[in-house]
Amino acid sequence: MSKMSRKIRIRAKVFGTSDRPRVVVFRSNKNLYLQAIDDDKGKTLASASTLKDKDLILTFVKILRAKKIKSVVFDRGGYKYHGQVKILAENLRKAGLEF
Repeated sequence: MSKMSRKIRIRAKVFGTSDRPRVVVFRSNKNLYLQAIDDDKGKTLASASTLKDKDLILTFVKILRAKKIKSVVFDRGGYKYHGQVKILAENLRKAGLEF
């Protein structure tokens, strides 16, 4: 199964709101990127990357806490749930996000 077909299947089920935004993961060869998106309004509420910050998770959770967001929907972006994506999700849960 290709990444694109997984991504389409996931996006059909996962939807973010302003109370519970969709957290999207993007992996490049060198960096990880996170975005919290409100799909109702089509706006990005928060974003962080390892390009700017080495401590991606704490930076991202700090931005979300400032906006009083505690619960999110996790969108793995078509990537399989293992390796970096799994570690990222587990660390987001440890940092206090619920999904």
